[in-house]
Amino acid sequence: MRHLLDTRTLAKDEALLILDTAEDMAATQQREVKKLPTLRGKTVVNLFYEDSTRTRISFEAAAKRLSADVINFSAKGSSVSKGESLKDTAQTLQAIGADGVVIRHPASGAPSRLASSGWIDAGVLNAGDGTHEHPTQALLDAFTMRRRLFGEASRGRDLNGISVVIVGDLAHSRVARSNLWLLTTLGANVTFVAPETLQPYGSREWPVTVRHSLDEAIREDQPDVVMMLRIQSERMHAAYFPNEREYARNWGLDDVRLGSLPEHALIMHPGPMNRGLEISSAAADSERSTVLEQVANGVSVRMAALYLLLSGEKEVAS
Repeated sequence: MRHLLDTRTLAKDEALLILDTAEDMAATQQREVKKLPTLRGKTVVNLFYEDSTRTRISFEAAAKRLSADVINFSAKGSSVSKGESLKDTAQTLQAIGADGVVIRHPASGAPSRLASSGWIDAGVLNAGDGTHEHPTQALLDAFTMRRRLFGEASRGRDLNGISVVIVGDLAHSRVARSNLWLLTTLGANVTFVAPETLQPYGSREWPVTVRHSLDEAIREDQPDVVMMLRIQSERMHAAYFPNEREYARNWGLDDVRLGSLPEHALIMHPGPMNRGLEISSAAADSERSTVLEQVANGVSVRMAALYLLLSGEKEVAS
């Protein structure tokens, strides 16, 4: 099967193949002419049932730089808003000859359902499903870590022994889940930091250290990377913490905590950021911050994923 649905089942050699291919793609983006003919004649559909700016634009740029034809499909204003099912939509895409479908969906497991249904022959790439996974975000995060920590020696490298602390709204974060599985596969040590109400269900059975104190995590884990997550208030239907001021005081990366990090530690955020809540402006804008690099690297990583899934020369199994 030619799909990329999650990182939990992604083998180490497959992950490294994507990351190393992304290095090649990144090199082409330094040229005056950035476009490659690799997917000429292929049609990629961005099938987004949830709003997104960064992810959709990143996938669109990636596909176009590989010379694919791109169709952007938004559920709002489409037949989906009139009650059309995923099956009917998939069969429509099959009829127009889609070669690849990049899908973001509020229901966990929707990309897997699309890939295994037989409704469509296209390769399926998960761009985020519910609170399940967001594999290309984890891959671009790992790509960014390798480049910043190892420089020109990053190609072929895993992240063995690297300490990564992920902080914030873990319960609703598909980014945290995808990062945990990928980083663990690549040999990193991962710590989750959040109030108990924002810890994912079942996380103590996962290969992760669970903490409630960010100060303790900085002191005990000596992180090479601190990844801050946005509070996803749109997914919250109850009070998970007393108020924003208390959240920022206990779990925000403020200026004092910034100063207590190891000198080489990276600061990451998948965006969009809530400055003053989970991260201070000083932290977000510091030289340690990789926020804008993550956006740029996302295009290279998604070019690599689309190339490996759709070019027919290599295959990444999920």
